[in-house]
Parts: sequence; structure tokens; C-alpha cells
Amino acid sequence: MLKNKDKFAWAAKIGEKGQFVIPKQARDMFDIHPGDTILVLADKKRGIAIPPKDMLKELAAQVFRESPEDDGDEEDAE
Repeated sequence: MLKNKDKFAWAAKIGEKGQFVIPKQARDMFDIHPGDTILVLADKKRGIAIPPKDMLKELAAQVFRESPEDDGDEEDAE
């Protein structure tokens, strides 16, 4: 594990089914337990990120927030 103040890095291997195990230190740090749901974000240029659980509601609100071009008239979408 690489460590620099509040930044950490761990190595994980990808299994035959394309799965990886989140290292125990990371699971403990971010309070991740078996059965929890995590959000995986991806950007082709910047990579993959797993945000902390306490950010899920905030991120979902940002994703589903109406854009300025939305006029709120759902009937027009039909």
C-alpha cells in the first residue's frame, strides 16, 4: 500500500470473472461490508473511481437534477 497523508493506493488482481477484491484496509477505511452496494464511476481518460457511501445521495441528486434546457413539461417527451 502506498500512503501519502490522506491519499492511499492498493493493488488488486482481476479474477477470471473480471472481479476484484477491495483490500481490507480500504473496506475498513470506507466502512464497506458484505452486501453493501457501491457506485463505480468511470472516465476513459481519468480511470475508475469508487466514491464513499456517504456521497451516494449527493451524486444521485446531481445526476437526476433537471438541466437548464428541461422545461419540466413531461408531456412534450411523449
